Amino acid sequence: MTARQAAYQVVLRVFEDDAYADRVLRTAAAGLDTRDRALAQRLAFGTVQRVRTLDHAITTLGKRPVRKLDPPVRAALRVGAYQLGFSEVATHAAVNETVELVRSARLERAVAFTNAVMRRLSQGIEALLAALAEDTPTDAALKHSYPDWVAELWWDERGRDDALALMRAQNEPPERVVRLNRRKAGEVAGRPDPELPDALHIERVDDEALAAGLVWPQSRGSQLAGLAVGSRAGERTLDLCAAPGGKATQLEGEVVAVELHPGRARELEDNCRRLGADNVTVVNADATQLPAELTGFDRVLVDAPCSGLGVLAARPDLRWRARPLPDLQRDLLRVAAERVKPGGTIVYSVCTINTEENEAVVDASGLKVEPLGDEWPQFRHPQRPEFLLTLPHVHNTAGFFIARLAT
Repeated sequence: MTARQAAYQVVLRVFEDDAYADRVLRTAAAGLDTRDRALAQRLAFGTVQRVRTLDHAITTLGKRPVRKLDPPVRAALRVGAYQLGFSEVATHAAVNETVELVRSARLERAVAFTNAVMRRLSQGIEALLAALAEDTPTDAALKHSYPDWVAELWWDERGRDDALALMRAQNEPPERVVRLNRRKAGEVAGRPDPELPDALHIERVDDEALAAGLVWPQSRGSQLAGLAVGSRAGERTLDLCAAPGGKATQLEGEVVAVELHPGRARELEDNCRRLGADNVTVVNADATQLPAELTGFDRVLVDAPCSGLGVLAARPDLRWRARPLPDLQRDLLRVAAERVKPGGTIVYSVCTINTEENEAVVDASGLKVEPLGDEWPQFRHPQRPEFLLTLPHVHNTAGFFIARLAT
């Protein structure tokens, strides 16, 4: 399988089978070398992110609605259009390889059509993309390939300039950062981050270091959330939504890590074992229906499920399936308040940029806010300085909202 074939498989499965891009890529690119795997990821993730803009170009220049095309033709044209509009791939290679993808899908009757559309795209996509406006949320959503509701949300809450900067930033590759695992000794190449003690900037993830448990891929925004918990040796911490374990394995003292889904709970156990986090006990349970004995914790981490609007750069298909989850988030905070002991603290963190899931959830909880802005002034929330907010276009990391609360 070539890099383009792997990218094609990802795009086909994401939009026709509602599959997850990273999982399909892991299988499709398994036999590729490092260079081709990187190309497959760049083409696949870029196409999934930019699909709304690409479909507009294909429909406009191809003169046939994308929805009326056979799924293999649709997927191949999307990958081809991405190469022409947003990559440095040579035009002839993009055209020829796209035609070959359709031919290999045994759709010989669509080969001539695919070739014609790709040639029109090669001649017109650059001008078409340059002409797209961004004066309104709807315009910007088309130009930068987001659902209308996300563009409207950020426009309303952050203003036009910030909204556009956010949209642009999350169409770029995410930062390459790992967390050094202090539980294991070993040399790992990279540039230490000046602000977060265990963050290491790297060129690529070292597969051997990862397998040995020396590092864990984790954005600086996510690492900040783990640090904000402030766990110490001799304390008990409850992590209510723990998989895959990045933050749980940051924590000191005795940690009870809860995960609802059995498969993810097993993955969490494997990750804890690899990282040598023998202080973590995994509990496969619904966080809203915990066993009675899980109580009296010094600290609780509520890293709640959310719309994920701060991690769209790393999770390309999420923008097309994202939805806010404030009811669940409020329920989880209530559980945390019931399970923490008097005088204990709760950290609420979500990887989204959405007031409904961030400040509004905390405000509705009735819990006392312990200010975080003075501890990490560089990540202080611009409107609510008692909270932390990392922003992709400001801090070049995933977007995280972080609050520390007391009962």
